[in-house]
Order: sequence, then C-alpha cells, then structure tokens
Amino acid sequence: MKAYGNASPRIGVILGQVGTPQNLERAEVRRYLKEFLSDERIIDLPRWRWMPILHGAVLPTRPKMVGHHFGEIWTDEGSPLLVISEAQRAGIQERLGDRFQVELGMAYSEPSMGGAVARLEEAGIRRIVVLPLFPQYSNSTTASVYDEVMFHALGRGTRRGLPVKKYAPSLRFIHPYFDDPEYIAVLAASVARQLAEGPAPDRIILSYHGLPKNFVDEGDPYQVHCEETTRLLAEALDWPAGLFEMAYQSRFGRTEWIKPYLQPRLGELHADGVERPVIISPGFTTDCLETLHELGIEGRELFEVGGGDGAGYRTVACLNDEPAWLDYAAALIERNAGGW
Repeated sequence: MKAYGNASPRIGVILGQVGTPQNLERAEVRRYLKEFLSDERIIDLPRWRWMPILHGAVLPTRPKMVGHHFGEIWTDEGSPLLVISEAQRAGIQERLGDRFQVELGMAYSEPSMGGAVARLEEAGIRRIVVLPLFPQYSNSTTASVYDEVMFHALGRGTRRGLPVKKYAPSLRFIHPYFDDPEYIAVLAASVARQLAEGPAPDRIILSYHGLPKNFVDEGDPYQVHCEETTRLLAEALDWPAGLFEMAYQSRFGRTEWIKPYLQPRLGELHADGVERPVIISPGFTTDCLETLHELGIEGRELFEVGGGDGAGYRTVACLNDEPAWLDYAAALIERNAGGW
C-alpha cells in the first residue's frame, strides 16, 4: 500500500451495489445468502433470536430455491446484476476520463467493497466519491453500502474492533437522487420509450422493493422517497390518476412490511378488468433477480393464475447501461467531486 504522503490528485469513485452469487453452485448461493441475511441492516431482530432461524431453517432450504430462480435468469456471462453493473462502471469510467478511477463495490459479494477501496488506495487515491446505485435511501441498501465503505476505508478488522489503519481517505457519499429533476427526466424518457414499443397499458404498477414496516416507523425515509419518485414520474409522463398505482415486492418472513403488497395485487388485476398491465421498477437502476425473476417470471405467473393472459403482461427494463443514465451518473459524480 502506498504511503499517505504519496497521494494522487486523481479521484476515486465507488459504485455501490448489494451483491449477487458468483455462480449457481448451491454452496455459493448459500454463502451469499448467509452474508446478506446476517447483516443487521437487513434483518434487525436480536442476534440470539435470528441466528438460530437463519442457520436452522433458512440456510438449509432457501439456497436451493434461490439458486433455481437465479438459474432461470442467468446469462452466458454470469449474473445479470454483475454483468450490467460492470457495464455501468465501464461506461461511467469512459465518461469521467483519466482524472477519475471508477470501481464497482458490492456489499455481500465480489467484486467486494474492500477490494474497491484497496484498489483505490493502491493507486494512491485519497479522495473517494461513493454512488449507491439506488435512487431512494433505504436502511437495507444505501446504508449497507455506507457501512461497507466506511468499514474498509477506516481499516476495521472486525465489526466491533478498532481501526487498524492509521489513515483513511476522504469520503463523499452522494445524496439519494430520487427526486432530482434530471434523474426523473432520464427515467421518464426510458419508460416512455419502452411503453411505446408495445400496446398501450391499461394499468401501470410501479413496484419498489419492500421494507419491514418497523424500519419506516423508526425513521427510514424510504417509503416517502418511493412515493415522491412515483408522483414525479407520473407527472412527467402526464399519467391520469386511474392509470397507475404503487406496490412493494420481495417480502421475507412473517414481519409486517410496508403496503400495498405486490404479489396479491397481481392476482387481482384481471378481476378488475386489467388486460395489459405493465410493471416498472423505479427503485432499481440495474436489472437483477428481483426485476427479472420476481417481476418478469413470477409476476406473469401470478397474473395468469388470477385469470389474465400472460401475453398482455409486460415489464419495463431498468436504466442499466442506457447512455442517458450513464451521462447523468457521471455528471452527478462530477458535481459531488466539486472542489477536489
């Protein structure tokens, strides 16, 4: 590692993601789930209560099912989340140029957050901008990225131990951009283009990743952020009130989560006269298991079980590596690096 005095004038960038299994082997899926579900940001039950459930009930059974779901969306290049995130990193690097070094960091898998921090430090970089790839703040996504970056930037060896490094880089975390007019314009243009590629929908559902209700009760602004993104997007696209609605997906366990729940709603659509539903995921910038499988595959099945024709069911892709999104992300990073 380079000495602190040999600092580079270049600026580091970390694009923060949650993570994904590296392959479809059951042991790897289990490893990923163990890392993910052991985080107190994700499951905030007391450890004495949660760990026996995790090791005794969840990890012996859930990896098989989750691995099967990943297998249905896996590509020749690997996990869609990892492939697309790397394309985002490369596109943002190209736009920012040599003054910046852009790394991808994942909280629960490779390429890890620790590896991202280490590569920037090895290059002598002492100023880092962190962009969580989640527009809305959430304790379980944005804050998990914050935790991992700080853990490795400060040089902690254990979660409760003292830092072992005698220096730490300067960090700037980009504020959630859920209501940034420029972001909303990019999102609206992408959604409008994709909607125009098929029959006009008779119902649009904006689906966001769910969150335990107690998180919101204790101060997490996620639900407010989601509602504001929905309002601004609908306003930008001039949607009438009866055309769209919100829902939350990906519930886990028996705890009450924020409502309305997506899965039961999908089964009700046909009875309400909906024949051409479109599902949009404004809480994700990168397609992943939740968008490709939960919405794209399971969502269609639930619509069909409720009596709908699956041929009329559509999902809108995330921003992924669309040029306009990468332009926006690069400009956002540059603004947040102002003065460096």
